[in-house]
Parts: sequence; C-alpha cells; structure tokens
Amino acid sequence: MSEMKDRMLRGELYIADDPVLAADTARAQALLERYNATRHDEQAERDRLLRELLGSVGDGVVVRPALRCDYGTQVTIGAGSFVNYDCVLLDVAAITIGAACQIAPRVQLLTATHPVDPGPRRAGWESGAPIAIGDNVWLGGGAIVCPGVTIGEDSVVGAGAVVTRDLPAGVVAVGNPARVLREIGERDRVDPVRRETAP
Repeated sequence: MSEMKDRMLRGELYIADDPVLAADTARAQALLERYNATRHDEQAERDRLLRELLGSVGDGVVVRPALRCDYGTQVTIGAGSFVNYDCVLLDVAAITIGAACQIAPRVQLLTATHPVDPGPRRAGWESGAPIAIGDNVWLGGGAIVCPGVTIGEDSVVGAGAVVTRDLPAGVVAVGNPARVLREIGERDRVDPVRRETAP
C-alpha cells in the first residue's frame, strides 16, 4: 500500500496521482467496461463481475448498467437492493447502501471532496468522507448525496434532491439543499393486496 492510498483510506488529504491508486482505478475501470457491456440475458455474468468489483454485494442485488465508480472496493450493497441505470458511486471513501434500498436512475453518491483553500486544491490534494444509506431507503431519480452524509432507514429522498446533511430515519426529504418535508406516517400506509373497485 502506498502512502497516498493509506491517506485516502484514512479520510485524510491525499494526491490521487499515485501509481497504486492508478492501478486500483485501472482494475475497476476494466471490470466496469465488461459489466456495462453485458447483455440483459447475462445476469449470472453481471452478478459475478459485480462481486469481483465491489467490496460486498448481498443476495438478490440488481444493478442495471451503466454503473460508474472509482475503485469499487469501498462499496457495499445490502441484500435485495435495486440500483437503476447510470448510477455514479465515487468511492474514495466507503459507500454503504443498506438492504432493500431503491436507487433510481442517475443517482450520484459522491464521497470525494476538495479543499476550499485554492492552493492545496490547485496542487491536487483531495479527500473523501463516507456515505451511509440505511435499509429500505428510496433515492429518487437524479438525487445527489454529498460527502459525509448518512440517511436513516425507511427514508425517501425526492427526485433531483441534493442531500448535503444527514437525514433521520422515516422521513421524506426534497429540494436543494434537501430538507425534511415530513415524517412518514399513517397517511402513507397502503395495502398492496387490497384491490380497488371501480364505482
């Protein structure tokens, strides 16, 4: 392990232009090219490649291509989660997606960040902060989750929201920056077995 990779994994400032990190990126991009080129009827091959690419993948996970990530090894997806088209996972820090999550198209989970101080930023220093998505979270289309954010279980994030701060469990959040609109409660309960009858 190089000094820069060690710094990255500790969440410290690091320079990405590092031979070890470059090799890790090359490995991930080669696997992603193969994954994203698979046909719809090659689900077994997709599953195999996904497990080779990512840090941990639970049973019954579905990730529709195209998928993008930096390294893959820092991504964990819990059992039964569904990740729709064009997801971006910038995993310079850990990304944990819980079980039974619904990740809509073009969602971005972005752990990478840069110094506001222009000098170190110009010199190429960057860092990351982990993202944690609780079980049974639904992220709407195009939602962006920023570095260091945790979203509590059962919460819903509206389409196009930009989540810059932690969200508690069991809420609906919308907007840019995302704000809690309301708690999920009785008015949200539905019975999927009951059939509605026309008048």
